[in-house]
Amino acid sequence: MTTKVERSIQVDVPVNQAYNQWTQFEDFPHFMGGVKEVRQLDDRRLHWVAEIAGVRREWDASVLEQEPDRKVAWAATSGATNAGAVRFEAAGPSSTIVYLTLEYEPEGVVEQIGDKLGIVERQVNSDLERFKRLIEDEGYATGAWRGSINEDLDVGTPGVGDAVGSHGDSGKAGVSGTAVAAGVAAVAGVAAAAGAAVASSKRSEQTQQPAGVTQPQEVTVVEQPPPDVVRDDALTTESDPAGYTAPSSTEGVEKGVRNGGDDPMIGGGSRS
Repeated sequence: MTTKVERSIQVDVPVNQAYNQWTQFEDFPHFMGGVKEVRQLDDRRLHWVAEIAGVRREWDASVLEQEPDRKVAWAATSGATNAGAVRFEAAGPSSTIVYLTLEYEPEGVVEQIGDKLGIVERQVNSDLERFKRLIEDEGYATGAWRGSINEDLDVGTPGVGDAVGSHGDSGKAGVSGTAVAAGVAAVAGVAAAAGAAVASSKRSEQTQQPAGVTQPQEVTVVEQPPPDVVRDDALTTESDPAGYTAPSSTEGVEKGVRNGGDDPMIGGGSRS
C-alpha cells in the first residue's frame, strides 16, 4: 500500500530564484527534517541518507525530468521506494507557488505506524515552511543549475511504479536490521509505557477516596447462641492489677470508693 502527499506553499521571491535554490540538492538537509545527506553523483543521480525516529534509510534517485523555472521530477532507483515532482508557478513578479507531490511506500512496522499517524504529511508541511524562510531570509539562491533533463518528455508526476529497482532487499533496501529492531523496540516501549500509565491511573482511582468519605472496615460475624442458652466460654478470668485488690461485686466497689477516699472517675478499690 502506498501513500501520496500533495502540498503547496507561496514564497515571496521570483520564480527563477525559488527554482534555482531547489536545484541545490546538497543543501536539502538545511530545510528538510530528518535528511542527513544528499550527495549529487552527477547531473541525474542523487544518493540520499535520512534518519527519522531512529530508522536510517538510504536510497538512490534519478532525475527523470527537469525544466528550468518549471519542474523537477524524480524516482528512486534503489533503497526506499519513493517518487514525485516539484513544480514552480509564478504568482507575480516577486512571488512563486511551489507545488510538491510525493508518493512513497512505507516499509516495516515502524514506518507503517508513522504513516497512519500522518508523520510524513506533517514533515512535508514543515519542510516547505523552512524552505520558504530560507529563501526569503537569504534574499537570493545559494546556487543554480540551469540545465535541462528530458525537457520535452513530460513524464508527468512519477509514482512508486516508476521507482524501478527500489524494491530490492525484500522491501527493506537501505534499512539495517539493527535500525529496524531499534525502531520496533521504541514503538513497543511507548506502547508499554502508555499501558503502565493507564494501569497506574486505574489503581490510583481505586485507592484514593474523596475527602470526608470513610473507608468501610471489615466486620467479623460471630455466630450467636439461642436466646435460652447461657454461654460461659466467652468469659475472661478476673485478675487484679499489681498492687490492688478489688472486690468481685459492685457493692464492694462502691463501698471501697466511699470509705477509702479514692476517686470514682479512675476506678475503685483500695491500695494493699
